[in-house]
Amino acid sequence: MALVQNKVPQDLLRAEGEKKTVMMKMMRQIQEEPLDSLLTSVRWRAMETLTQLSHMRLVLDVQERAQLVSTCVHSVFSLPSVRAMQEQDEARAEAIQTLYHQTLEALQTLLHALFIEDPTPSGLKSILEPLGPWMNSGKAHERARAVNSNISLLNHTLLSLPFYMSSGFPALGLLLGRLILRIGDPDEEIGRKALDGVTILYTILELQKRQAHTARFSKSKMIHPRRLPVRAGHGNWVCLSPDGARDKEETNTKELYESNKRFLGPYNPVSPCQNILRVIAEFGDFLDPQQVKDLLLAAVEGLRGGAEPWGKEAGEMMQLASEVTLSSVLEWYRHKVLDVIPEIMQGIYRQLSHIQDPRAREVALLPVSFLASSFMTEVVVALLMCPLPLNSNGAEMWRQLILRKPSCDVRDLLDLLLSSLKEKPVTKKGRASIVPLAAASGLCELLSVNSCASCVRRIYPQLLLALLIQVHYHIGIKLPGHRVPQKDTKNQAQPPAFVPVHWVVKVVKTLLLKMGCSYEVVFVEAEGGWELMEQAESHHLGVSLLARAMVRYTCQELCRLLYLLIPLLERGDEKHKITATAFFVELLQMKQVRRIPEEYSLGRMVEGLCHREPVMKVLSIRGLTILARRSEKMTKVQALLPSMVRSLKSLDGVLVVEAIDSLKTIFKGQDRKQRDSSVYVEMLQVLLPHFSDSREEVSASCINMYGKVVQKLQAPCTQAMEEQLIHALVPLLLIMQESNAKVGQKCVKTLFRCSCFMAWELPRTAYSRKPWDNRQQAVAKICKYLPGPGVRQEPEGLPPEVLRPVHRVPGALHGEGDDRRLDE
Repeated sequence: MALVQNKVPQDLLRAEGEKKTVMMKMMRQIQEEPLDSLLTSVRWRAMETLTQLSHMRLVLDVQERAQLVSTCVHSVFSLPSVRAMQEQDEARAEAIQTLYHQTLEALQTLLHALFIEDPTPSGLKSILEPLGPWMNSGKAHERARAVNSNISLLNHTLLSLPFYMSSGFPALGLLLGRLILRIGDPDEEIGRKALDGVTILYTILELQKRQAHTARFSKSKMIHPRRLPVRAGHGNWVCLSPDGARDKEETNTKELYESNKRFLGPYNPVSPCQNILRVIAEFGDFLDPQQVKDLLLAAVEGLRGGAEPWGKEAGEMMQLASEVTLSSVLEWYRHKVLDVIPEIMQGIYRQLSHIQDPRAREVALLPVSFLASSFMTEVVVALLMCPLPLNSNGAEMWRQLILRKPSCDVRDLLDLLLSSLKEKPVTKKGRASIVPLAAASGLCELLSVNSCASCVRRIYPQLLLALLIQVHYHIGIKLPGHRVPQKDTKNQAQPPAFVPVHWVVKVVKTLLLKMGCSYEVVFVEAEGGWELMEQAESHHLGVSLLARAMVRYTCQELCRLLYLLIPLLERGDEKHKITATAFFVELLQMKQVRRIPEEYSLGRMVEGLCHREPVMKVLSIRGLTILARRSEKMTKVQALLPSMVRSLKSLDGVLVVEAIDSLKTIFKGQDRKQRDSSVYVEMLQVLLPHFSDSREEVSASCINMYGKVVQKLQAPCTQAMEEQLIHALVPLLLIMQESNAKVGQKCVKTLFRCSCFMAWELPRTAYSRKPWDNRQQAVAKICKYLPGPGVRQEPEGLPPEVLRPVHRVPGALHGEGDDRRLDE
């Protein structure tokens, strides 16, 4: 590769596009240089050319500038140490030393030129940022290069203050934090230079502050413009007299720097943390909330493990420097960070992915517990914004709230989570909200800490019911903008797809197990209750199973749950009421129900029979059947049978089956004399439309229940009974022929019961599932029990799919048309 020429022809750079073309060519040559050796002067010459381009007003945007700096810095800083390169090529040891210094000087000259080209906060920031990661390198020579480059740039900035001071100092907290950590560097020489860099930075800030005071005091009528504020020591400021101000003006920048060096130093190699504490204390006046945030995150950044791991002793020194920085900043300046707590939590969350050492992670998490002790609500709100599902980093941040002192009050923390769990996962504008799900995730992590068990028990009923309601809310909900999470750094297995409702159910299980309800969890698991709970159409069944299990195993908190549920039954939307009612209904089995007024037990169930939500009607019937088990309630409940049966009209078949299964208890408790035939007729009307339900289980159950109700009928046979049974004959015959063996067997039994009650003498063919071809005699016998042609007495509520066969079969059975099979 030909070496880059030191001079660039002017005619080649007439257009801005040509300048950028040359710049890209120089960058490619720099990138092509080997990173493990320094054999040629290509880097040096290329950076000199780039410096010349900068002097020629090369206009770069922020991204182009950052790319240029990153390319040059990476090429130079990645080189091995000078000693290593000399040992590799001893014959060229002196040439390597010279070439290295020329290359490093060319890099610093280029950085200076770029700053002069754009002496603004954003310009300086674009140069400083690429240097940052190298400050935390595991290699001492790389850290030394980064520190030296920062100091060189700060020195140049100090000399350029007239162009810069009025603009403020960019990324002060980040730069200060990185330099502070280097004060505690295992390499003493790096520590000394870092402290020197801090001194230069302090001098820059002091001059800026002095200029600001000068401008402000000059406008004041109360203070003479010549009375300049200066530092008297220990960070205090006083106003000098005009003569003193005149004398102070004669102090040049170098003398001010030397004064600050004595003020902040000297460097203490035995205990550099003393220097760190002094620096942090003195910089307080220059730090606003954003800069305090950057300083904290820089200290956390210093705990990251690089490509080259630290040695044990060096790692411990760096962890100590970070811990001292974090502790002192949090102790002295936490009042400044209230508005930036979300950004601090997000920054820690991101950095934890790169911190593997247990002790380093413990230090990195220090701000979480420290800030929560003073600003618990703000910290919790910030943690609720962590990506879901929580990985090990997010989970550890939640546990940190109560694991380490200072910690927040666990009771207040749980109360805050409970209030978040009472929110809906969908906002008024219809947007999905992760707050309730995030609160459930946080609660799950807190439950893993044994020390919080007693505090959880205090609000256990509220937490359980809130979670169960959240299960209902999260059915079918997807997280906004959710993507499949990446592999966890601690667990390299690909995580399964994240379904919010599964996660909330998991939290319910965790809460129950933590409260000692292991038998209940196993019972619900065995009955498939958790799967039922996650489905919209069966959620109430899953909740009922859990409540039933808690009653069965005499859970200690049942009374608290019962009294808590009474006011909840009338609150919230339909999902809220369904979940609360499903749980409450099963608690009616408790002896303590006798203590509550009847209006809250029997009265609520009666109201539910008229509810517009079908599931509420079924749950109310379930509640009434439970109450009917008590002798003092049986008479009142039996009087409600007509209302219960009428409430089932037009309901889905699954709900009808569920409700009538509950009604069996009441029917069994009736004497023959107490039976009301009209109630049974209404039940037959309810069941008949569901004979042809496409769901096999529903169809079979309704047909079977129809037969059992027929068994309950008593003579004499009324006209209403006769009409119901006659209109059931044809559907039973058709379904027997067209359905599978299971449903067909139910049809045979029910048809036999109808035949017994009505004294029909049906031929054996009627009970056979074989085709009826060429059996006209049997058909004629069946036709005797059907209405004549043209006579239609259709039971109310029959769906079209049942009415169609009722309409076409009588004609066929009477011989109208050809001899087609009955099942066609």
